[in-house]
Amino acid sequence: MNVVSSVGIIMANKQLMSSNGYSFSFATTLTGFHFAVTALVGLVSNATGLSASKHVPFWELFWFSLVANTSIAGMNFSLMLNSVGFYQISKLSMIPVVCVMEWLLHNKQYSKEVKVSVLVVVIGVGVCTVTDVKVNAKGFICACIAVLSTSFQQITIGSLQKKYSIGSFELLSRTAPIQAVSLLVLGPFVDYFLNGKFIANYKMSSGAILFIILSCSLAVFCNVSQYLCIGRFSAVSFQVLGHMKTVCVLTLGWLLFDSELTFKNIMGMIIAVLGMVVYSWAVEAEKSSNGSKTVPHIKNSLTEEEIRLLKEGVDTNSVKDVQLVESKV
Repeated sequence: MNVVSSVGIIMANKQLMSSNGYSFSFATTLTGFHFAVTALVGLVSNATGLSASKHVPFWELFWFSLVANTSIAGMNFSLMLNSVGFYQISKLSMIPVVCVMEWLLHNKQYSKEVKVSVLVVVIGVGVCTVTDVKVNAKGFICACIAVLSTSFQQITIGSLQKKYSIGSFELLSRTAPIQAVSLLVLGPFVDYFLNGKFIANYKMSSGAILFIILSCSLAVFCNVSQYLCIGRFSAVSFQVLGHMKTVCVLTLGWLLFDSELTFKNIMGMIIAVLGMVVYSWAVEAEKSSNGSKTVPHIKNSLTEEEIRLLKEGVDTNSVKDVQLVESKV
């Protein structure tokens, strides 16, 4: 669901925002539309009883929404101020940043195999996406803010689900309204700063409206599947999955939009996919290893407990037998 919806929304937005399409260059406001539709779906779901609204303190929801919106704005500013090459490098840095954050915040350890596979994925995606690399001070600061806030947001999704025993969709339905309101209020001003155009001056056409509806519909599936993936797996796995989407976008761009696909791109994609396969194997091997280590310990504890209970049972039965004999005598 996440790969299909994410790739689909990128293709729809490409048609919506490109100069050859409908030139709708208001990315932050469009994201506000996405969360507004997601919030509406969550409201309808709760009202019809398809999902339950669980309690999460408002200050945690507000803090999470603030971090998430900072991530969105930071990514937009990073893309505007930096070259495409440096923007891709900043996105590649999210995996090691997420790993370090999870180690610092949750003391999570990673096996050598997982670390090597992640490195292979990063190298592969870097080979097929990174081209010109130009850095400036403002762009570097925006990229750092974007990477840190995005990584922290994705880790927090999993933490909140575990902390409050709340499902992925339930958490999304609580955070989406806050993000929608803030993005729809501030989004037009952010977009005006980014491209010098105000959304009120945009001449809306039926084709643009159709693609906005398509983009918002796909965004619901994209948002839900993101929360599901992070809640079920981890933020690191979701980042690896994100690079799989990059490979899909490059391939579909070549098939649908006549984008150039060089030998370097193809080799990078092959390396990235191999890294993802190795990552999947490494994660499963790590789970099996942890399982084999924990099961014997539990079994030994149970055995000792059983032995103790059996001894107590024998002693008790002996006493009862003696008492029974004495009473008969």
